[in-house]
Amino acid sequence: MQVDNISIKDIDKSLLKSDYVSSREISTTIYLSFLLGKPMLIEGPPGVGKTELAKVIAKSFDRDFFRIQCYEGITFEQIVGEWNYQKQLLHLEAAKNESNKEDKIFDEEYFIRRSLLTAFLNEKDSVLLIDEIDKADEEVESFLLQALGEQEITINDLGTFQLQNDLIVILTSNSQRSLLDETKDRCLFLYIPYPTVEREIEIVKSKIPDADDEIVSTVVKLVHNIRNLNLMKKPSVRGTVDWVKSVSNLGTKNLEDSLEDSIGVAIKNESDKKRVLKDVLRKG
Repeated sequence: MQVDNISIKDIDKSLLKSDYVSSREISTTIYLSFLLGKPMLIEGPPGVGKTELAKVIAKSFDRDFFRIQCYEGITFEQIVGEWNYQKQLLHLEAAKNESNKEDKIFDEEYFIRRSLLTAFLNEKDSVLLIDEIDKADEEVESFLLQALGEQEITINDLGTFQLQNDLIVILTSNSQRSLLDETKDRCLFLYIPYPTVEREIEIVKSKIPDADDEIVSTVVKLVHNIRNLNLMKKPSVRGTVDWVKSVSNLGTKNLEDSLEDSIGVAIKNESDKKRVLKDVLRKG
């Protein structure tokens, strides 16, 4: 699907074909990202579909997908690429008596590309997900935004590379630290909260079309009650979908028993489980 002359409704329909139930705000932000050529910064609690949205955009608009998974201590080399030192040493060994060949160790064939450079040089239009950028340090964050803003990457001994395709960039954050103002200024901001009951029912039905309506409604409403508790980890939307699948396939006649037996699908902590059993499922 091409982005020329696309409408917000077209985006809604395209995402839905990929089983992603959008909202007006989500589709509008995607539309503006295409229109303005700006990255999207997506925040929200874990498990609301931030990463999935990036994947679905790539699928819906027939783009290649690349991902940088940020973590504490991630380096320039792990994002852009690094020299293949073993291959360079083997070349030097083979070229011992040919000094004119020694400088070839800095040719591109000796450089291992990582996600950012690969996405930049990809011939096909692409989507680049920079996932959980708040886990990277400020130096890495600054480099990423400079590269994206100037649309070029400079590598010592190798040169400067220009962006080769229409690259859509999506950054996600769980707000573990405050991002730089420069990052926020260059991005369109989108906050994805936990969905409403109605939207979460739509999401579950899009993932499990044959699911019983009563089971879907019961599980979704139960999850919303659980999220109101002060838990270590609140159930994600993915957890809701998995819980509906589990309850649907347990085959017991008593829905309450099925919910209790499969609670570990949605609740990932023992103290949270005890709290949910006592305060929501009224067990014990």
